[in-house]
Amino acid sequence: MTQDFRLPDLGEGLPEAELVQWLVAVGDTVSLNQTIAEVETAKAVVELPSPHAGTVTALHAEPGDVIAVGSVLISFDTGATDATSPASDAGAAAADAPVDASAPAEQAQPNLVGYGAAPRASVRPQRRARVAASSTVASDTAVLEAAPHDAIQLGDVGERPVERPRSTPPVRKFAKQLGIDLALVEATGVSGIITRADVEAYAARTGAVPAPVTTAEVDERLEPPRPAASAERTTRTPIRGVRRMTAEAMVRSAFTAPHVTTFLTVDVTASSELIASLKADRALQEHRIGILAVAAKAVCLALSRHPGLNSRWDEEAGEIVEHHYVNLGIAAATGRGLVVPNIKDAQELTLVELADAIRSLAETARGGKTPPADMMGGTFSITNVGVFGVDAGTPIINPGEAGILALGAVRRQPWEHRGEIALRDVMTLALSFDHRLVDGEQGSRFLVDVAEILREPGRAMLLR
Repeated sequence: MTQDFRLPDLGEGLPEAELVQWLVAVGDTVSLNQTIAEVETAKAVVELPSPHAGTVTALHAEPGDVIAVGSVLISFDTGATDATSPASDAGAAAADAPVDASAPAEQAQPNLVGYGAAPRASVRPQRRARVAASSTVASDTAVLEAAPHDAIQLGDVGERPVERPRSTPPVRKFAKQLGIDLALVEATGVSGIITRADVEAYAARTGAVPAPVTTAEVDERLEPPRPAASAERTTRTPIRGVRRMTAEAMVRSAFTAPHVTTFLTVDVTASSELIASLKADRALQEHRIGILAVAAKAVCLALSRHPGLNSRWDEEAGEIVEHHYVNLGIAAATGRGLVVPNIKDAQELTLVELADAIRSLAETARGGKTPPADMMGGTFSITNVGVFGVDAGTPIINPGEAGILALGAVRRQPWEHRGEIALRDVMTLALSFDHRLVDGEQGSRFLVDVAEILREPGRAMLLR
């Protein structure tokens, strides 16, 4: 029995997604909820679990294709397994039903959020042995080309393809620099993907060292690539994914919420000294506590005193919705564009826990693996432009939030201190807020409270 699986609404209300890679090929036998593909939406890279158990009979898209929600993505021959592998009503049954083009996508398609795939380490594709006498090089090559480039490698004709270790391009490059065969490295995480830490641990055990860098490689790193003489004078890149989502959100915010931005320069020497003392503590060295984590804690404390900055404007209901929790957004620059995932209930976290959450959030975002849920429901955001050497800016509010705080670079410069001029660590804070929700007085008092905590971290002991 043939079953078609259509691209579902991934729980974000987005009309399309780009196919990143297939994790199965035609002829593979897959199990229920096995990860079959990775697709990229305007918010994140999402893994698609299979709603059927059976054999893959057709792949209806190629990596790089943009697929509309409701379009057929893959076909299965469920055979006898159809009766014994009950797909969930919200998944398999809805996925096989005809799609009414006039119905909203969220009604026509199952929502995959909530029934994720099993850990990837235990559900790798099981490829059927090609032992038939009619097997040819061409048929094996076709299977190889349909599979992800890092998933399998072919042996001799008639042999079963050998699965290659799963990893990301940066990790493969790092392993190559160390001269390490990834097939010898064990993945320690539940996902079955080899990480940089796994490679480093293997290198430490085996004594692997980086290969010497040639002069040509140094020149290539330092000099920008030069276009060939026959190259086009312009490059056109389709506007989609995170770039389109960011652009649409910023335009919507700029032309919906009346922005006001206020600035304050503050002496953060005491915060710098606190950070240095925490870094010197061996018990805390792995937590990487920096000025962003301290500012995040200051923001959470200040929001409890100024709830207007932690609210949203509900146009349809004609209400101002005040949040009694803080889902703190952290702007992260990635290769796919700017994303702002948020830390849920950040007000409940200690400084150390905030530092760990920020680090985890940033690493996940740069890897394109931020879950859709982490991109929604933010109540206030922080953007750290200081890491780029910038002193200040006028940040645009994330849609649905009341404000965003930009942290400038920490600079050592002459500053008035206790009636004298001394070298101090100084930074500029820039707060943008929605003037529908926040008056100038409220915004200014909130910014002063944040600045006072950064100027004297001990003041946090007086707040609740």
